[in-house]
Amino acid sequence: MSYNKNVYRFLKIKTYYNIELFIRGSARMEDNMSEKAVKTIGVLTSGGDAPGMNAAIRAVVRSGLASGVEVKGIKRGYAGLLEEDIIDMATMSVSDIVQKGGTILYTSRCKEMTTPEGQKRAADICRKHGIDGIVVIGGDGSFRGAQKLSENGINTIGVPGTIDLDISCTEYTIGFDTACNTAMEAIDKVRDTSASHERCSIIEVMGRTAGHIALWCGISNGSEYVLIPERYDNDEKKIIEKIRAKRRIGKKHHIIVNAEGIGDSYGMAERIEKATGIETRATVIGHIQRGGNPTCRDRVYASAMGALAVDLLLEGQTNRVVAYRDGHFCHYDIDEALAMTKDIDEHLFSMTMRLSR
Repeated sequence: MSYNKNVYRFLKIKTYYNIELFIRGSARMEDNMSEKAVKTIGVLTSGGDAPGMNAAIRAVVRSGLASGVEVKGIKRGYAGLLEEDIIDMATMSVSDIVQKGGTILYTSRCKEMTTPEGQKRAADICRKHGIDGIVVIGGDGSFRGAQKLSENGINTIGVPGTIDLDISCTEYTIGFDTACNTAMEAIDKVRDTSASHERCSIIEVMGRTAGHIALWCGISNGSEYVLIPERYDNDEKKIIEKIRAKRRIGKKHHIIVNAEGIGDSYGMAERIEKATGIETRATVIGHIQRGGNPTCRDRVYASAMGALAVDLLLEGQTNRVVAYRDGHFCHYDIDEALAMTKDIDEHLFSMTMRLSR
């Protein structure tokens, strides 16, 4: 009986000891999180502008303020940070901007931020202004800057903002949907005049070295050919033969969507006209694709990404990039995200080839 009592006392003492360890451990974890959690958030836009960036800025500002932290706007991206062009943000600072294209914080590219000296100075300026967390809205180049800020002790979260959809870790980037709709509407208008004159029209869309905008427009505009860097074999003879074959079966006009990464639309138009005898014109849509009121999708997704970025900073996280994959908003380590690669959607591309026969 005494043996059982001793066992009971031992188990009771051990249980209390384990509970005490758990409580102390939990308290230490909470202390660590409170040390890492930010008190002032900075937000900037960097690189090329994209419709929907304002919606993301609005979400960062209002989510941060609603959570009890201060929010500061950094103008003109990293260049503005290095020049200390920093302003306090309030609820009314982001009123009536969700529907506007561009970015109210302005944007730029900054070579100095690619140097160790510039990166350290940027982090020091953040500390000078009490900014212990930053939301960086931009592309891969902007995320590399965020990565360096994190290495220098500033919590950073990236939000993918680019019309090109060329960020590997995510299936959606802020501005892509609006840019596709803008390009699609422009191509529809070119088609009208192309049909009236029985022309061949080559329309060049943006995207840098990625063909996502061209691919989506090729499908939505019913083009005969979609030329994208990921798949183009530089064989113009195939294009010429297809145009001739279409003419033989009664086709009166032709639409070719050409990605910026291939370019040479005017030279291509001259060569096709010379080879076929069909009047051929090139149209480069250009920067109109970066402007305009963002679509509903760009407004909603940008808002969701901005709010998630604030949540991650409040949790004490850093060196993360927000993404959208498999129908969900998620986040990745920036190092991991920058190491990923991305190809064109093969199903969409093969479908385009079938539909343009």
